Amino acid sequence: MWGCVGVGIVMSVLFLVFMEPILTLVGASADTWEYTKTYLTIVSFAGPFVLISNCYSNVIRAEGQSGKAMMGQLIGNLLNVILDPLMILGFRLNIAGAAIATVIGNCTGAAYYIFYFLRGNSSLSIRIKDFSVKDNIASGVLTIGVPAALGSLLMSISSILMNAQMTKYGDMAVAGVGVAMKVTMMTGMVCIGLGQGIQPLLGYCVGAKKWDRYKSVLRFSLIFAFTLSTVLTVLCYIFTNQIVSVFLTDVSAFEYGVSFSRILLCTSFLFGVFYVITNALQACGAAAESLIVNISRQGLIYIPAMFLLGALFHETGLIWAQPVADVLSLLLAIFLYIRKAKKLL
Repeated sequence: MWGCVGVGIVMSVLFLVFMEPILTLVGASADTWEYTKTYLTIVSFAGPFVLISNCYSNVIRAEGQSGKAMMGQLIGNLLNVILDPLMILGFRLNIAGAAIATVIGNCTGAAYYIFYFLRGNSSLSIRIKDFSVKDNIASGVLTIGVPAALGSLLMSISSILMNAQMTKYGDMAVAGVGVAMKVTMMTGMVCIGLGQGIQPLLGYCVGAKKWDRYKSVLRFSLIFAFTLSTVLTVLCYIFTNQIVSVFLTDVSAFEYGVSFSRILLCTSFLFGVFYVITNALQACGAAAESLIVNISRQGLIYIPAMFLLGALFHETGLIWAQPVADVLSLLLAIFLYIRKAKKLL
């Protein structure tokens, strides 16, 4: 928890200090520069609270309180959704209003978790006097956490590179790819949550060496995750026009958004299986294998594919890089898991 506070403060300061280079990297144009700068400046102050929320939700889930872990995320996100139109349209704060709504949502979600611990509902302590890096605490956290962190970091870097490459085709293309990614996130985020939910359960089984239970949990999770991601993908594909129209009104941006969304949805039905296997690797303590998988989907495979396909097929090629990376990364994850399982089970 205190590591998240420290990292959050450092990251917030870095965003504010290096604002200009960051805006250039994300592909902000002359037309969008001030909007992007305003939004990022305000949101940067929420850095520690974002990390606290993510830290606490996982810690509370590991305690077996999955309902309370979910509640904190829901409170923050729902508040953000409610405040967005109020701040943007009601108070006429425009892009600053969207940023303020995001900050309030993140801070409220973090506050929910902090009060949960302060009320004594947890068997764990967040008091600074109990902070320690002894007994391999730091190395244990970092061994499993760094691969996941690198995956998230590469996701951000790949998004920055995508926006930078897409700016060649205009602001409307950038807007289209941004919305298309949000459409697939409707499936992706649910599957990420499912994968994170089964990780502690699989970890308990590994620690207790209950291999029969481990296999049954994993089998059920794979079937359920595949079914869920397939259903969500089909729904998003059927209602692509309606979903994109909520975010984009410009005709050109709308066409980009629909076209890009349908390309990305080609492989989103695989998300459930991918995230279950990835979290199963982490539950088994397979740090090296987990690291390889996490840096492959958004880095080692995706980024080269983006540049190669972008050069060959322009904006359409840039989008197809993600489905290609999804398939290859899943095959890699399955191979590494099978190899690890043979040694462990």
